[in-house]
Amino acid sequence: MAKKLIKVMDLSFRDGFQSVFGARVLRKDYLPAIEAAREAGINHFEAGGGAMFQSLYFYCNEDAFKTMEAFRKAAGPEANLQTLARGVNVVGLDSQPRDIIKLHAELFKKHGIATIRNFDALNDVNNLVYSGQCIVDAGLKHEVVITMMALPRGCKGAHDPKFYIGVLKNILDAGIPFNSVCFKDASGTSTPATVFETIRLARKMLPEGTHLRFHTHETAGCSVLCHKAALDAGVDGIDLAMAPVSGGTSHADIVTMWHALRGTEYELGINIDKTLKAEMVFKECMKDYFIPPEAQKVEPLIPFSPMPGGALTANTQMMRDNNIMDKFPDIISAMGEVVKKGGFGTSVTPVSQFYFQQAFNNVMFGEWKKIAEGYGKMVLGYFGKTPVKPDAEIIKIASKQLNLPQTTESPLDIDERDPGKGVEASKKMLIENGVEITDENIFIAGTCKEKGIAFLKGEGKVMVRKKEKEQADTEANEYTVNVNNKKYTIVFEGDNAIVNGKKYNVGVKKGSAEGQPSSGSEKIETGDSIVIKAPVSGSVLKILVDVGDVIDEGEVVMVLEAMKMETEIKSAIGGTISSIAVSQGQKIEAGQDLICIK
Repeated sequence: MAKKLIKVMDLSFRDGFQSVFGARVLRKDYLPAIEAAREAGINHFEAGGGAMFQSLYFYCNEDAFKTMEAFRKAAGPEANLQTLARGVNVVGLDSQPRDIIKLHAELFKKHGIATIRNFDALNDVNNLVYSGQCIVDAGLKHEVVITMMALPRGCKGAHDPKFYIGVLKNILDAGIPFNSVCFKDASGTSTPATVFETIRLARKMLPEGTHLRFHTHETAGCSVLCHKAALDAGVDGIDLAMAPVSGGTSHADIVTMWHALRGTEYELGINIDKTLKAEMVFKECMKDYFIPPEAQKVEPLIPFSPMPGGALTANTQMMRDNNIMDKFPDIISAMGEVVKKGGFGTSVTPVSQFYFQQAFNNVMFGEWKKIAEGYGKMVLGYFGKTPVKPDAEIIKIASKQLNLPQTTESPLDIDERDPGKGVEASKKMLIENGVEITDENIFIAGTCKEKGIAFLKGEGKVMVRKKEKEQADTEANEYTVNVNNKKYTIVFEGDNAIVNGKKYNVGVKKGSAEGQPSSGSEKIETGDSIVIKAPVSGSVLKILVDVGDVIDEGEVVMVLEAMKMETEIKSAIGGTISSIAVSQGQKIEAGQDLICIK
């Protein structure tokens, strides 16, 4: 009896990178691994989109469009290169107007992409209609998606087979053109029983011959079981990854899945010896990269606080940047409550980021004391309709803090009226910054804002973690201090000192401290002046005042960025700006001096 050939997409170079390295990888380092995978017979790759768009400008100082072209050259002209799109959010956390959504599809086609997998984190089918049509009109294949996860304990009302089939019916009723259908579980929390029943019902509903795929992660430890359940229910293809970016927060390994299917009616159609060789090449390519320990393990808390692998390490990398990694367990624990009260949007970008940001705020500032903008807009309806109605009290708090009413209006129509969004707004940003107006630059400005402009002006920074650099920095700046027979290991990083693993903001100068001003983070307040201090670690996104400016009480003087959230810094008094202690783009610590006002 002939075995059923299962079509595999290799996720290593997009979702694998996002899940393990927070999407912070340089293309020159991994192109040989793509060539080795091509030699092994793999011809379907995820080649961009998702976080592997913004992250290239934010952290790698690389152009995503040039990366797509390099990927096409390495994978060959016949390869099916696929990217990930977030419906009306395309490749960012915020929604976009129609002209940017249309430009997204046209540019990705221009730069070598063949297929776009298109999802909406709320499973609001209205958000897939226009974006899906743009993909097809651009000459690309459209893979429409139903997003999955398991709800925290005690919750019901969505994310069961009945709910998913209802979403699929809405897709069919809306007449959205598509070439294939994917059930995508970014957090890996769906149970095998739910996967089997959902795929079984979907196969019955879809027209005969429809290509049906399943996608999951290993974060909760169930990926191989869920893949087997999906195969038994009738999927045609599954998504896998190669070592060293498989397992843990990523996906089942291609070799592992090949082994799990030995003796069954399925085969993956790969050359196992060449695939093993490709993994060796890939490991060599990535040997210098720092792999976060949380990326290499199954996390038992994930089924109760569904954090996707593709967002988990992106967030932990940002927490390391901001020296608050010790808060990570508390934030993951807080996510369950945030999901319960948020309306059950699927924990996949951008909603997973909204959940994490709100959990972050609940831990850092107190429960519901500070509503994250994305989370607040979601519960108020600005990204579409959530699967169930969010908690009434949270809606009330979000509306008050964000000064926004609830809405049922289409995000597309809302964004059309936003003067800060769209092609014309992007052109204005480019002109103001002396950057050439091209379709690519318009899209970069529209989706990456200030960081995109910084890249285009040649001011981008590389923030990629490699072991060699970390070891060299540590060896050059590491000291052991013995105080009262107790040893302390101290590593100096600029104005920071890491003492036995804990980071402190310090100032180190030659000479006596006598007569020197304090360099600590205590609040300085006198009868006629005040020093504004950073409420959280992050970076300075915008400085809105100059020394000598006269400001009013409550005026916004600076904007900080932490965890992809913007925090406005307002003056507690009216007066004159006497000094500014930081510069735009500078990394800052919680409690650090920002501005002095007389």
